[in-house]
Amino acid sequence: MLQGKKVLIGITGSIAAYKTPLLIRLLIKEGAEVQVILTENARDFVTPLTISTLSNRPALTYPFNKTDGTWNSHVEMGIWADLMIVAPASAATLSKMASGMADNLLVTTYLSAKCPVFFAPAMDLDMFNHPSTGENVERLINRGNKLIEPQVGELASGLIGAGRMEEPESILKIIKDHFSRNLSLTGKNILITAGPTYESIDPVRFIGNFSSGLMGYSLAEEAANRGATVTLISGPTHLSTKHSSITKIDIVSATEMYNATIEAFNSSDITIMSAAVADFTPDKIAKEKIKKQDNPKMIRLKPTLDILSWLGKQKKPEQILVGFALETQNEVDNAIKKLNNKNLDLIVLNSLRDKGAGFGVSTNKIKILDKNQNQFDFELKTKPEVAVDIIDKITELI
Repeated sequence: MLQGKKVLIGITGSIAAYKTPLLIRLLIKEGAEVQVILTENARDFVTPLTISTLSNRPALTYPFNKTDGTWNSHVEMGIWADLMIVAPASAATLSKMASGMADNLLVTTYLSAKCPVFFAPAMDLDMFNHPSTGENVERLINRGNKLIEPQVGELASGLIGAGRMEEPESILKIIKDHFSRNLSLTGKNILITAGPTYESIDPVRFIGNFSSGLMGYSLAEEAANRGATVTLISGPTHLSTKHSSITKIDIVSATEMYNATIEAFNSSDITIMSAAVADFTPDKIAKEKIKKQDNPKMIRLKPTLDILSWLGKQKKPEQILVGFALETQNEVDNAIKKLNNKNLDLIVLNSLRDKGAGFGVSTNKIKILDKNQNQFDFELKTKPEVAVDIIDKITELI
């Protein structure tokens, strides 16, 4: 499974660093190529000589080699790796990764990484439970990084609680599972829409919604990580993607999203319509800013083009079409109607009545319905975790 895979390991200043040499040994036995970066503090817990011997590569700490002046390129390492894992990830390094404080070789390489990044926190109980640590972990997860949950047990301080780094054997299994899943969408073209649309009223105002686009971007990252070639059509959002298998097309209005989607649809094996497309748009757009003193009494609206309906009518038998339904009442009944009327293979339902679900939050709670009206319920999770559940269900259809 790991033969020839390139794994980049970051080791930070935590007592749990004593576990990482075993992880390196396990990866090497599986056929992986391993490059290790140690922070300066990590060298107090494990020696570069030990790491170099196990990995068959020089253990790196500094951007430049002091002996010969050669450069350890964080850019090249970020491109080289198929997977990066920071284990252990100390509270200090988590903070630097979350804030982008690139003051050492490990963090600059992390910021340059083109591959999936896993991180395994290890620290004392109170440090792990501190709100700042929780916020940093959440920020990293929301950016698509994969958390390897610390285990509950006796810590170096003698306290008992969460903060123990996961065992090397378990981390190895997580890595192998990742690469196993990574094969599931190889050769597939996936079209994903994300974010809101803005419908102009005049040159400075628009009708919009609160969609952040995080769900669609998480789906794009997950699909790309599993080997798919992804076209991501995105409405206005602050999010970005750096995965080399994702082609991003920026749009603003529902009409622009319609045109971009129908152009890409024919070559798509799987289409996931997660964007929050406006149902209505102004009938006329004022050429100049509408002044308050003009006292407009009405803005006349007209329906936007129904993208999902068009796709459902054009869909070939071998294509998979997935829709989303955000409801506030009669959720299941409304989702089933949409599933049938739009000729969908799956519909992802979430309700604004569920705490932590919907727009503008980093979590979601979903129910997936298929053509046979089978219902699959999921707990409240982060949106990257929800993306895993959705892609898993799509993979079952394939």
